[in-house]
Amino acid sequence: MITFDLTFFLLAIPAVIFAGISKGGFGSGAAFAAGSILVIAYPPAVTLGLLLPLLMLIDVANLRPYWRKWSWEDCKLVILGGVPGVALGAWLLAVAPADLLRFLIGLVSLLFVAWQLSKERGWVRDPQQRLGPGVGLTTGLAAGFTSFVSHAGGPPVAVYLLSQGLDKLKYQASTVLIFWAINLMKFGPYAALGAFTRDTWIGFALLAPFALLGSWAGVRLHNMIPSWLFFRITYLLLTVTGTKLIWDALT
Repeated sequence: MITFDLTFFLLAIPAVIFAGISKGGFGSGAAFAAGSILVIAYPPAVTLGLLLPLLMLIDVANLRPYWRKWSWEDCKLVILGGVPGVALGAWLLAVAPADLLRFLIGLVSLLFVAWQLSKERGWVRDPQQRLGPGVGLTTGLAAGFTSFVSHAGGPPVAVYLLSQGLDKLKYQASTVLIFWAINLMKFGPYAALGAFTRDTWIGFALLAPFALLGSWAGVRLHNMIPSWLFFRITYLLLTVTGTKLIWDALT
C-alpha cells in the first residue's frame, strides 16, 4: 500500500525526474537509482510495480528522438537474451522475501558504483575488441534478470554495446530500444505477480508528468552537461541508498 503523503512526493518526484534524465540522455543504467531511493520507504514489490509503468512511459517518449538511430544487430541479440532473463527474474520475485530483494537491490547499487569507479581509475577497462553474438545473448540474459528484480539492467548492456564501437548517438539509441523491449516483456509477469494495484495507477497518474519532464530534460542535456557530473551525483545516491538497503535487509 502506498500512502500519498509528503514523504512520498519528496522521494518519488526527484527519483522519477532523475530516472527520466538518465534514460533520456545518459545510457548508463543509472535510472535504477530511482528504485533504490523508493525502496528505502516502500516494499520492493510495491516500488517495482510503481516504477515499471513510469519507465515504460519514459521509454516511449525517448523512442521518437532516437528512432532508427540504434544498432539493430546488437539490439536484437540483447533483446532475445532478455527473454530467459526476465523469466528467471519472475521466478525469483515470486519466491523471494522482501528483505532478500532489498539486499539484492542494495548490492547491485554498490556494485554499480564500484564498477564505474574502477573504470575511471583504470583498474577495469571496457573491452578493446568486439564481443561476439554469444556474449550479446548472455548480456541480454543478465540484463533481463537484473532489470526484472531491480530495474537495473544497464551495466551489462553498457559493457556489451561499448565493445561494439558505437558512437554516442547510436549507443544511446540502442539502450533506449533494448530497455523499451525488456520493460514490455516485464509487464505481463509483473501483472501476474500482483505488482500492479489501485495505488500503483494513482501513483502513475501523479508522477507521469515528472517522468516526461525528466525524459525531455535528458534528451536536451545529452550534449550540454558532462557525463562525469551526472555520474558523481549517481554514485552518491547509490552509495547512500545501497548501504541503507543492505543494512535494513540484514537487521
